[in-house]
Amino acid sequence: MAGMYGLGRVFNVIPIAAGNAFKMRGASAVTFVCTGNDTFTVTASSSFGGSYSSPGNIVTRKQTCTATNGTAAWVEATQAASNAVTSASGTVVFSVLTSQLADPNDYVKVSVGGSGLVTAILHDLVVARKPANLEVLGS
Repeated sequence: MAGMYGLGRVFNVIPIAAGNAFKMRGASAVTFVCTGNDTFTVTASSSFGGSYSSPGNIVTRKQTCTATNGTAAWVEATQAASNAVTSASGTVVFSVLTSQLADPNDYVKVSVGGSGLVTAILHDLVVARKPANLEVLGS
């Protein structure tokens, strides 16, 4: 079976996203991959340097894994609607859809309470591009 490269075609990635704002407008959703014993809080703004606030209680489902190295299965979990996700250990994954953000909020960030790590994967890109031609997200 032949494969296809994904970066620029179906996803873009921000490897170190904790506390870093970025624009979502070129994707249908962003999935946050978070590790560590921490609380991960989503905020949104209409501009990169603007004032960030809660986009509402938009996170209701998450997936958890007790391992960070692929040696354990993912578990589907629900949580009370919130803009924050808490993880006791291992990995937690949750998504934010662009349709969940009120206009004109195009920028999001996930802040951590301590030393948790966050990777942001923007997916279902509106326009496919060569990786070198992808829009710079953090500005």
